[in-house]
Amino acid sequence: MSTRDTGDDRGYYVEGLAAAPGCRAGAFDMVCCLQNGVSAFKVEPEHLLATVLEAARPGGRALFSSYAAAFWDERLEWFRIQSGHNLVGEIDEAATGDGRIVCKDGFIATTFDERDFRALSAACGREPLVETVAGSCLFCEFTA
Repeated sequence: MSTRDTGDDRGYYVEGLAAAPGCRAGAFDMVCCLQNGVSAFKVEPEHLLATVLEAARPGGRALFSSYAAAFWDERLEWFRIQSGHNLVGEIDEAATGDGRIVCKDGFIATTFDERDFRALSAACGREPLVETVAGSCLFCEFTA
């Protein structure tokens, strides 16, 4: 983990893995899992949510984001560009669609929509605040 002082009285910014050794429960005011991390990490979303909520202090917040359905064409094009530069595997165009980008090397990027976040919330017993921003991102906030 790396820590950086914010330069004012607000505290510190810590970047790292909430499940890393030495990260104690309730250590953070806010834990963020952005850029569709909820589908990109190789753990079950329910486990990821539980880990993130455990890292947040009681009353703290956990923030997740995913791509909005309206942003599909731009997202797929971004993956095609990455694939062209060998940053991700070749895209399996036949298997790709409906919010899922499948690469021939086995990588799969999914999308969480509001219904998915609400279903995930049932696993933790917390009601999320879900909001689409600028038509491209879907943000989901939980209170720990």
